Amino acid sequence: MRMNRSIQALSLLLASAVADAAKDPDAAEVTAYAERLLAQSYATDGPGAAVLVARGDTVLFRGAHGKANIELGVALTADQVLRIGSVTKQFAAAGLLKLIEDGKLGLDDPLSKFLPDYPNGAKITVRQLLDHTSGVRSYTDIGGIMDGPIRMDLSTAKLIASFKDRPADFAPGERWAYNNSGYVLVGAIIEAVSGKPWHVQLDESLFVSLGLKQTRWGADDALIVGMTRGYTVSAGRVVPAAFLSMTQPHAAGALVSTVDDLHRWNRALHGGKVLGDELYAAMTTPAGAAKNANYGFGIARGTLRGRTQFQHGGGIFGYASHLLYVPEDEISVAVLQNADAIAAGRVDTAVLATRLAAFALGAPYPEPTPIAVDAETLKSYEGVYRIDEGNARVVRIVDGRLTSQRTGGERWPLIPIAKDRFLLEGMLTSIDFERDADGAIHAMRFFQDGEGEGVVAPRSDEALPSARKSIDVPLDQLKRLLGVYSAEGMRMRVFVEGTQLKTQLDGQPAFNLYAESPSKFFLTVVDATLTFKPTEGSVTGVTLHQGPAVVEFKRED
Repeated sequence: MRMNRSIQALSLLLASAVADAAKDPDAAEVTAYAERLLAQSYATDGPGAAVLVARGDTVLFRGAHGKANIELGVALTADQVLRIGSVTKQFAAAGLLKLIEDGKLGLDDPLSKFLPDYPNGAKITVRQLLDHTSGVRSYTDIGGIMDGPIRMDLSTAKLIASFKDRPADFAPGERWAYNNSGYVLVGAIIEAVSGKPWHVQLDESLFVSLGLKQTRWGADDALIVGMTRGYTVSAGRVVPAAFLSMTQPHAAGALVSTVDDLHRWNRALHGGKVLGDELYAAMTTPAGAAKNANYGFGIARGTLRGRTQFQHGGGIFGYASHLLYVPEDEISVAVLQNADAIAAGRVDTAVLATRLAAFALGAPYPEPTPIAVDAETLKSYEGVYRIDEGNARVVRIVDGRLTSQRTGGERWPLIPIAKDRFLLEGMLTSIDFERDADGAIHAMRFFQDGEGEGVVAPRSDEALPSARKSIDVPLDQLKRLLGVYSAEGMRMRVFVEGTQLKTQLDGQPAFNLYAESPSKFFLTVVDATLTFKPTEGSVTGVTLHQGPAVVEFKRED
């Protein structure tokens, strides 16, 4: 039965009034929730995370779980220093904007004004570097960079020389693409204008005046008190992260910090203590080609439980991070993790931070507590739900559980939490299956991160794709496939555990490979196929097919 519009509006108004009158969770409640999340997310004897949740200047939770150094058995605490990866970008952006406020340059100045010999520099603006619309090739995507050259100490000029002559990905301002090279160039402009290394200028213009005592360039040869060890996953085991020279992340990702400093930073930046209104608005308001990506200058803008939020994540060898701020309620959350991946079921720092923020707002995400759904009802959800011509979500039962898999994407188990409503396991994203007047399922509504009105994908008449079947390949034939393969800045290892062939990209967990032939293998957790070539003799490469993407990897050894 559908209520009339006036009753519906009154109900919504009353619900809003009740929500407004509800008491915000206090420190004890936030602490209990945060400690439970951390204990669920991190093992006591493995890498972990430091976390801070605050409302305004009041800290609601400050704590950590896991080990700062596994080898020495040192517990991780909220005082310790971790690499923040790309959260660095908002500091670099603010540092450059302060120079603009000082009249040293303008947002629409061309790159050529500061680097006269940079190709097409007259067409690339400072603004386009800040919001990832420059089209400059990201050096971290250049094939082979991450396999060895990333370990070399380079000056700013030599780092820029490694990518400046690469073909552009697109014309400046034409579209948006996340770009680490752009922020190296931001750092170079800071150096050209200030006459100081980028990190020295940030220290003098931001860190000292704001009391950010633990935020600094994480130089390899510096003794940083409280610095944690970073970890990764290799062949299913937690191991120390690979080395990279901290000259190379540069202004795109080379800072270290603490959760306390990041809280102070949030309060200062979003409280008007860093920039004037005009440039702060430019920094936090996506425009032009960056508008659809919801990206400002080193900060992404979105919604969290219906409120505006500013956020950015970071990932670098051995570390992951997430920093967010909800201005309406002055909620800050900082998560710093000393691992870049946590095996299968790895922790997503963005999901952890978002859950904590939502709880502090008094609008927690539902717990993934399953309800009972009979096999016949689960079967009724199976089908192909068409998003557009090239993309669909396939919903099917696998090992007794309903799953959803987007074209080329990962297969996610679905947790039933209400009639026709499911959560993606380990995610904030939910799916509602919609029924027609006769009660038949005719569409799914996909709520990314549980926000907004959702995106509808109609159920198509397409037949459910047949499940792929594997064959047995003798171990001696599998051995010819083993090795390390690289392409476009990615590095993939193929190895055997017992008799099971596996593959692993750097910084990701290992996945099982299943044979359709002695040279063609598929994954089940991701919609992807690996084809090794040639089909006989010594293998020289492997082709990855994942959705519309085709990537050619070459064998290194």
